[in-house]
Amino acid sequence: MPERAPVLAPAYYATRSRGWRRDVWAVMHPPYTAWHLSYVLIGAALAPALDLTRLAATLAAFLLAVGISAHALDELRGRPLQTDLPAGVLWAAAVVGLAAAVGLGLAGVSVVGIGLLPFIAAGVLFVFAYNLELLGGRLHGDFWFALSWGAFPVLTAYFAQTGRLSAGAVLAAGAAYGLSYGQRALSTPARLVRRRASSVSGTIAFPDGSHVDVDEGTLLRPLELGLRSFSWGVLLLGLGLVAAKLIL
Repeated sequence: MPERAPVLAPAYYATRSRGWRRDVWAVMHPPYTAWHLSYVLIGAALAPALDLTRLAATLAAFLLAVGISAHALDELRGRPLQTDLPAGVLWAAAVVGLAAAVGLGLAGVSVVGIGLLPFIAAGVLFVFAYNLELLGGRLHGDFWFALSWGAFPVLTAYFAQTGRLSAGAVLAAGAAYGLSYGQRALSTPARLVRRRASSVSGTIAFPDGSHVDVDEGTLLRPLELGLRSFSWGVLLLGLGLVAAKLIL
């Protein structure tokens, strides 16, 4: 079978170059981090009144917990992004990031109320159980990904604004769950091709006798175009909802 050339980068937003800047950029997963922070914007914007200080604190907590801590732990599990960052650096980023996120959450308890504590505990559980594949990986599937990084940010952001939940927030969390589930449906085969396949070949034949050759690009193009589009689309939706709230 033909060998793949050139070797693909481990993610569409990573590069084959080496260096700590590239490694940090890749580990942060910028498009996906922005995507999931957008759910914070959406949840907060659903509140009757938007408190920008609470929104900023919630965004910072999720950036620390997801963008830094969870992704650092994920890279420790087999180096999927092929970085050269020392394990000690990744562990330090994971621990410091999560500790800072918890600290922000605990500071918010005095403002929002003790009802915020279960959200803090759930966030810690999601970071460790999902990214370290604890309990035999039972919490590492599509369901848990969509719950942890889709529905949960919406509910947490809304609660941080209001101190309660609402039917609207739950429905929006369901929408975020569906979008995140779809994200996994696209990203899982894309990762399979980029990180595990040694070569891809095949043909799509049509009734008129024509055919299209299948290679890595044929498989990756629609998957990653969808991921790029959704990451930008959800981000703009979140920003638009917040802007509309501020303007009104």
